[in-house]
Amino acid sequence: MGALSIQASGAARAAVEQHVPVLVEDKVASRLAAKDHTLWGPEAEQEAEVRLGWVDAAAVSRPLVAQILQLRDELRAEGVTRIVLAGMGGSSLAPEVISNTAGVELTVLDSTDPQQVRAALDERLAETALVVSSKSGSTVETDSQRRIFEQAFTAAGLDAASRIIVVTDPGSPMDASAREAGYRAVFNADPNVGGRYSALTAFGLVPTGLAGVDIETLLDDAEEAAEILADDDPDNIALALGAVLGGTDPLRDKIVLLDEASGIVGFADWAEQLIAESTGKLGTGVLPVVVGESAPEASFDAPDVLVIRLVSAEAEVDLAGNEAAVSGTLGSQLLLWEAATAVAGRLLGINPFDQPDVEAAKNAARGLLDAQPETPAPLAVDHAVEIRANGDWLGGAETVEGAIRALLGTLDANGYLSVQAYLDRFGQAELESLRPELATAARRPVTFGWGPRFLHSTGQFHKGGPAVGAYLQITAAAAEDLAIPERPFTFGELIAAQAAGDAQVLADHGRPVLRLHLRDREAGTAQLLQAVSALSGGKR
Repeated sequence: MGALSIQASGAARAAVEQHVPVLVEDKVASRLAAKDHTLWGPEAEQEAEVRLGWVDAAAVSRPLVAQILQLRDELRAEGVTRIVLAGMGGSSLAPEVISNTAGVELTVLDSTDPQQVRAALDERLAETALVVSSKSGSTVETDSQRRIFEQAFTAAGLDAASRIIVVTDPGSPMDASAREAGYRAVFNADPNVGGRYSALTAFGLVPTGLAGVDIETLLDDAEEAAEILADDDPDNIALALGAVLGGTDPLRDKIVLLDEASGIVGFADWAEQLIAESTGKLGTGVLPVVVGESAPEASFDAPDVLVIRLVSAEAEVDLAGNEAAVSGTLGSQLLLWEAATAVAGRLLGINPFDQPDVEAAKNAARGLLDAQPETPAPLAVDHAVEIRANGDWLGGAETVEGAIRALLGTLDANGYLSVQAYLDRFGQAELESLRPELATAARRPVTFGWGPRFLHSTGQFHKGGPAVGAYLQITAAAAEDLAIPERPFTFGELIAAQAAGDAQVLADHGRPVLRLHLRDREAGTAQLLQAVSALSGGKR
């Protein structure tokens, strides 16, 4: 299997020593394996009772393998070798990790940015099949992506129905409509699994299996891990990792995920959603800070920060300070982190299966789409960038550099900065370099999320977790917008409403939000990168 392992030092080790004996005594591991919905208290019981299907998903999903591989072979025989996945949050993050780790091509479309949507449409359409993944089928992003691809297939003289595969819950609106439309295949996932815990269900397996991943080995590793993680044993790694995530005292609620050649590509992005959306509620929670392979940052030594290093099984690990190191194969780690997050929820005293604040931004975006209000004039314009902000913290700043400096000035000793780029994450990937430079300037944890996908991830923590965040939102108009078939709004209007809606909700929570709108993508990006470099003392 590539044995799971964990090491811990400092506050992480103390949390393991404090909590694991109690978790073993309370038989948390075996009760979780038995789907005991009482583990998280009376208020969580109703939700937990219908959200524990992930515990044995590897075994339950086994019959899907033959169906997926048969469909893959049929598609390849027809010359269909490119799979595009339309999905958001848990429906896209796990498949992306699985396919990237396997080195298999899977085009993940988890955006409403017109530029990114158009790029996915324009590549090898004749060789493409679309997997549409949504538990309900009502997710506006996924529905819009399906509509534009269906139109494109038809316009290219292709049989659209034969190129569309659906993954959804049984009995969902999309389940019925997909069958009625005669789509190529409809796969039903276990309805007793929430999206962020769905990696080992049809949501993770269908797109990756069709793309060419060895999903049988993935399930083998997860099933083998399930046996180990069900033991009420002091060496149970899920109990230890759960204690590290949610049991430090005082709580270190910023968890830096540092990848050190783990061999699992993008795992931290998947874990980010799992942890943030599961724990960030009722004013508490744990915020993952994905830093990739970043060099150590000043914030790593802060009293509210704990570092988890993702390493390979062969790595020689020398832990420093308050750290943990975790290794294992992808299949085993997917189940490990799901179980550990559930354990952390118990220690934090929250329900790890609901997401009470996610709908707020969605509702605000819908309201803006319906009302179509005029965009307010910017407070200032600095060359290619318009500056907007809520409250009076901006202090009259009229430059990008000055506005960001003012935003950083709102951070408390336990605060964090969230950078949110509502742009093309492939075409403008250079924006991710803002995160480490802003961390240098702020000396506090900085996260980076691509909009609107982070709304299905850390968006829950931003509204439901501790109210200590500051938010830098980056938007831009597309050079060419894209209409959504049979909808009264375009992709450009949709992503603008999603950005404005989220900013509105964050402002309503009393949090500082700086909105930078790039009048020209290329010029505005260059200007923004230059301003942040100046703040961090770098040179561009």
